[in-house]
Amino acid sequence: MVIIALGEGMIGTMASMSAIVGPHGEGWSVDFVLVGLAGVVLVFGLWWTYFVIPHGTILSRRRERGFGWGYGHIPLFGAVVAVGAGLHVAAYYLEHHSELGTFGTTMSVTIPVGIYVALLYLLYAHLSHSYDPFHWVLLAGSGVLLAAAVLLASAGASLAVSLVVLSLVPWVTVAGYELVGHRHNAEVVAAL
Repeated sequence: MVIIALGEGMIGTMASMSAIVGPHGEGWSVDFVLVGLAGVVLVFGLWWTYFVIPHGTILSRRRERGFGWGYGHIPLFGAVVAVGAGLHVAAYYLEHHSELGTFGTTMSVTIPVGIYVALLYLLYAHLSHSYDPFHWVLLAGSGVLLAAAVLLASAGASLAVSLVVLSLVPWVTVAGYELVGHRHNAEVVAAL
């Protein structure tokens, strides 16, 4: 189901790209390339952060945790789809069919990304029944990038620049898990 929801993010990215190079678009530009790149990097980062967690392994050993984990996915799916909707808003902004400015458009993607990150860590804590202080470091790093994207937009930076910074948010978790967090996952699975 999360793959289907992430597909909405890719559709949003493609919509923003077609807005620029479509029949009435302005053509290729640096902003076009940056927004397209940011959308793809963001969606693949969200995919990676979701699948770095050993959901299946934990659930196969602790089936009683499945109820909360399953229903906890309802808001998670909503956040993922909202990221795609935010990328659609970016497409409308680039086509000049939006009443929102750069700040509002940036917030339409930033808020669901922040919700997704928070829910991902909450679901992992529920599923694993574990606490890793390193998660707070990863959440803080993600929060800094979320705030930076918002501050850039409010300071007058282009939508492309704000979205590029925002696209780095899930990669904080990816880097953390690939460098350090995989050990925590191994310990959690071994303790089951």
